[in-house]
Amino acid sequence: MLVHAQPNNQSPQQQERIVCSITAAAKYDIPANIVLAIAEKEGGKPGQWVRNTNGTHDVGPMQFNTSYLTQLAKYGIMPEDVARSGCYPYDLAAWRLAVHIKDDKGDLWTKVANYHSRTPYYNGVYKADLMVRANKWADWLDAFLKGGIVEVVQVQKTDSTPVQAQPEPITPVYKKPMQIHAASMAYIPRKIMVSSD
Repeated sequence: MLVHAQPNNQSPQQQERIVCSITAAAKYDIPANIVLAIAEKEGGKPGQWVRNTNGTHDVGPMQFNTSYLTQLAKYGIMPEDVARSGCYPYDLAAWRLAVHIKDDKGDLWTKVANYHSRTPYYNGVYKADLMVRANKWADWLDAFLKGGIVEVVQVQKTDSTPVQAQPEPITPVYKKPMQIHAASMAYIPRKIMVSSD
């Protein structure tokens, strides 16, 4: 899937974060604004390793915790894979979010905040901030998609060769000031639907 938009002055890292988050959300059928909110909140960079007090590390752009990598090692997924640049770390994070949404108990926000921690206190703090960020990204996506400056295209593969096309960066500027008020809690997840038409 390719996401195209007009260029502006966003950094390449921010462009990658937006394109990869939206693509990963569509791939795993989860709300794009939630993946965008987590990517923004985690704020990691390619190659970054942050040591946690429990001895694990948060790795790469999505600060994927190494404790999850033990179960993924049998598939050949290594810490270096989630540390690198590109969309693969976002795919792994979206996969993990999809598993939380499908298998965990609780409301949507508790499930997605499990990405950070299952401990109720830390989950609650993360969840409160995540809801605000997700609402901001939902508004941004609504304005972006209504502006007619995005085109989401399903790429058709004709052989087993990987698709080599590189998406142009998504670059619209979020112009609406973020407002935090009681209405922020009345949230509806947004998904980007892709059709082959």
